[in-house]
Amino acid sequence: EVQVVESGGGSVQAGGSLSLSCAASGATYCRYDFSWYRQAPGKEREFVSTIDSDRRISYADSVKGRFTISQDNAKNTVYLQMNSLAPEDTAMYYCKIVSVCSGGYLYTNWGQGTRVTVSA
Repeated sequence: EVQVVESGGGSVQAGGSLSLSCAASGATYCRYDFSWYRQAPGKEREFVSTIDSDRRISYADSVKGRFTISQDNAKNTVYLQMNSLAPEDTAMYYCKIVSVCSGGYLYTNWGQGTRVTVSA
């Protein structure tokens, strides 16, 4: 089983920056696809960004040009750098990892979430 460890987040004023990280652990010989989602109070969870094991990247339109996803393969860790934050970015951010491991094992795991609060 793959464990998802998130860190980062916090509170910032509009226009500020925050960085999130998400690490995969607990399994070996796996390829990981990492994604970030967020859920604002009273709203459904929405896609933010993804980077797959071939380093293909995509972003939601709402964060393009402001957020950057990157990966450290050696650490099985993904980072989400969030710049020019706005109050509408306030949400709980969740990391999702889809792991394809030796033996054909496929896991989908979610982190516990990390809160981002942006004040006007």
